[in-house]
Amino acid sequence: MTAPLYILREQNVAARRVGDELMIMSARDSALFSLNETAAILWDAADGTTPLADIVVRDICPLFEVDADIALRDARESAEGLARHGILRVSAHPFDGVNV
Repeated sequence: MTAPLYILREQNVAARRVGDELMIMSARDSALFSLNETAAILWDAADGTTPLADIVVRDICPLFEVDADIALRDARESAEGLARHGILRVSAHPFDGVNV
């Protein structure tokens, strides 16, 4: 069993829906990202307190009819990639007012 992962939207980004796409601009380097449907689900659900595994089971598995273990692995990779670009924050612990 892997350790839980929590995700939180970065504050220094601008997000806008354009049609079916979610566009994100990072304030860190002004890079513009177009999130696919799965990444957009992660962004929308990234409240810092809901474990990523719960988001996957609740929001991704029913939509894509995918195995939870595979979906969680892919979601972790996506979340970590978004974190490397300054779009999400990831932590092994829930975010609260102290560690935001």
